[in-house]
Amino acid sequence: MAKIKTVYVCANCGNKAAKWVGQCSVCGEWNTFKEEIEQKNTGISYKSSKIKIAAKPKLIKDITYEKEQRINTLNAEFNRVLGGGLVPGSLVLIGGEPGIGKSTLALQIAVRLKKYTTLYVSGEESLQQIKLRAERIADEYNNCYILSETRIENILRISEELNPDIIVIDSVQTVHTERSDSSPGSVSQIRECTVEILKYAKENGKPVILIGHINKEGSLAGPKILEHIVDTVLQFEGDRNHIYRILRASKNRFGSTSELGIFEMQSNGLREVTNPSELLLSRNEESVSGVSVSATVEGARPFLIEIQALVSTAAYGNPQRSSTGFDIRRLNMLLAVLEKRAGFRLAQKDVFLNVAGGIKIDDPAGDLAVICSVLSSDINIALPEDTCFAGEVGLSGEIRPVTRIEQRISEAEKLGFKRIYISRYNTKNIDTAKYKIKIFGASKVEEVFRSLFK
Repeated sequence: MAKIKTVYVCANCGNKAAKWVGQCSVCGEWNTFKEEIEQKNTGISYKSSKIKIAAKPKLIKDITYEKEQRINTLNAEFNRVLGGGLVPGSLVLIGGEPGIGKSTLALQIAVRLKKYTTLYVSGEESLQQIKLRAERIADEYNNCYILSETRIENILRISEELNPDIIVIDSVQTVHTERSDSSPGSVSQIRECTVEILKYAKENGKPVILIGHINKEGSLAGPKILEHIVDTVLQFEGDRNHIYRILRASKNRFGSTSELGIFEMQSNGLREVTNPSELLLSRNEESVSGVSVSATVEGARPFLIEIQALVSTAAYGNPQRSSTGFDIRRLNMLLAVLEKRAGFRLAQKDVFLNVAGGIKIDDPAGDLAVICSVLSSDINIALPEDTCFAGEVGLSGEIRPVTRIEQRISEAEKLGFKRIYISRYNTKNIDTAKYKIKIFGASKVEEVFRSLFK
């Protein structure tokens, strides 16, 4: 007999409580408990269950396997982040802000797979809206079926009848199941629906792409258990005011999480950016102070980005510190290093920093380019256009070595740069003779300043 009761569920981790509490005792988050109706079946235990046990334990040496045959999505950037393509039976979750291009990316993949039958399920848009978008992003879409449905039982029943090769569900927050009395988008609904989708994907060997919303904190909406259930979690990032989009993997059971995919939003969909360095560099004909180029690495992919700085006298007494695309706390630390170790007076000046193209970086190798652009703007002397930087700056003003230095140097040389500043400790492990670009190794920021501004 079914027993119905009201419980409070943490939206962050899925922890349950009999009454509402302010702070979750498991994850420590505040004000995350939501009231839900829970339905349980009582009187069933593993001893009384009549379900036949199919799985048996095996020794590791007795387990055999074959290398999975991945599905090529015909999208090089998407394949790169996944680790080579879609794995049959996998569950991929794509999260991002509203309007960033999640649905466009998923539909673009679905309609361009001519060798596979795809089913695109939408709980947010009508069939006519999806057709208009499909006509904009592709010329042919003969093997893509569109379904407007929110009930998970109907979606899985139609999937079994149609038997598509790939399924896309947009979005997981809109689907619901009749087995739960909670509203769509609640913790229990998302959990139950995701478990049913996972069961279908594993039993039938069909890859399923889920699209998920994010909350105001920037994390995926719904319980944290959602990210544990799926095989791959992809974050689609970018500024809607800029044309570039970045696809990152925060979890990947079938590949690396260090890969990065870059797209350019256009009127006919998302275009793959195979060489982001050329697009992110402005190449101004006139030299401007406060502009430097950093050889950065996102995941396992090197590319060059432009760092822009503006230093001016504080007009309103309290100096401002503003940063776009770069950690503001790290900027304050670098300004303190310039003040204490290099002797530059920046305490009474406004400092504004911007990473061109709307890109956000967290690579510490951008420190050297940041302080050089700040100093260039402060003294109003432009940096050489054929020079780039790659080095982490410590609190004592030393330039620390960074990883993948050879990839950074090769990328700078490929784009025509003549000189690169790196840490002196990095030069010990590389053969500088094989590069045409001049490599300048420095141990202190003062050495870089003396070389740049003679």
